[in-house]
Order: sequence, then C-alpha cells, then structure tokens
Amino acid sequence: MRFQETLLEGRLIERYKRFLADVELDTGEVVTAHCANPGAMMGLKEPGSRVFLSRATNPNRKLKYNWEFVEVAAGGGPRQLIGINTSRPNLLVAEALREGRLAPFADYERVRPEVKYGRNSRVDFLLEKDGEPPCYLEVKNCHMMREAGFAEFPDCVAARSAKHLYELADMVAVGARAALVYVIQMDANRFDVARDIDPAYDKAFRHALAAGVESYAYVCRITTEEVAIDRPVEIVTPR
Repeated sequence: MRFQETLLEGRLIERYKRFLADVELDTGEVVTAHCANPGAMMGLKEPGSRVFLSRATNPNRKLKYNWEFVEVAAGGGPRQLIGINTSRPNLLVAEALREGRLAPFADYERVRPEVKYGRNSRVDFLLEKDGEPPCYLEVKNCHMMREAGFAEFPDCVAARSAKHLYELADMVAVGARAALVYVIQMDANRFDVARDIDPAYDKAFRHALAAGVESYAYVCRITTEEVAIDRPVEIVTPR
C-alpha cells in the first residue's frame, strides 16, 4: 500500500485521550493528529519521538492528519519504523489477498469483508470457494516489542479480541475453516501472545488453537513511501 502523498515528519509532543496526538512538524507548526490505536502503545508514545503523519482523505474531517509511524529502538534493538495505525492491517490483508501473497488463502475465489457471524460479531473477511467450506479470517494488529525481534499481542487487556477467538472456534466446530492473521507493523523474527498482560486472551488463544483455528503472523515492510505485508514469522508454541 503506497501513500498517495509524502508523509509529514515531526516530533511527538503528547498522545492523550487515547485517540489524539499533538505533533510538532519539522516546519515548526504544531498539529493534532488522529491516533487510530486504542491500545497502551507501550514504548511508542515517548515525547520527542520521531513520527510520521498522513493527511486525512476526507476534507471535512475535523482532524486533518493521521499518525502512521513512530521511530524507536523497540525492545532495545536497532531503531525502526513501527506502524501504530490499527486501521491499516485490514487494508494490507485485503491487498495481499487480491495479489495472492498470502499462501494459506490463495485458492479462494471470493473475499467478502465485514460479514456478520457468531454472537452479534463481524468477521474481518469471509473467504469462499465453490465446493469448499468457507474460511472465517480475523485480523489483528501487532506493534509491541519488549525484546528485540520478538513481537507480542496484545499490549493491553483485549476482551473483544478474546471473544472473537471463541467465535472462530465455534465456526470450526460446525465445519468451517477459521484463521487468525497477526499483522506485525514492524520488523520481527517471531511472535507470541503476551500472556502476562492478558491471561484471558492467552486462554482464548489456546482454546482456539486446540479447536482447530489456524494462526499466522506476518511482518510488514515499512518505509515512508509504503507499507506492505512482507513475510511470515514463527509463532512461538504456547506454553
């Protein structure tokens, strides 16, 4: 996914009220950007951090900028760009599905986003092929790294995400296929659940795996010109 315009560079002043971030641009102008990330953003919101913003495509929107990336030495490793915009992963997965770059799902003929299922939920994508069981595909954004090279999810209690895991397991029980894709918006070489942060999510994850829900993790290639799903990484076996 290429950005239509050059991203604006600046320094983070403060992230506050969960969805707002004040940034001083390199021009000296101070702007308030939308922070599309409800999580704790551990290690990603330090004042003075180098950040990159995109312009909102809706001219009538109150906040004219979106916070896209922050540059940090995640987990004590080398400095890198990390994507914090949680609205991007679904777009990245949709792009990769169209281009046939997600091997486990390359054979499906139809992709439908935001389909109702389960107990008053919507699955991110429903994949279909004539003569085959449907595949319920849920996407999660990962941006936490407490140890160099080791990505983790979630960075806060994620009750809604845990609920989705149980519902995916229910779909497998009635004969469908179900899968979870973690989109890691940074460079990493392995992934696992942050069970110390949310034991309930860890329990749901293990239940889903035992029920037959598949899980995959992909790191992204990130530059200030584009972000795209790049390659799969190992998911550490739950202990």
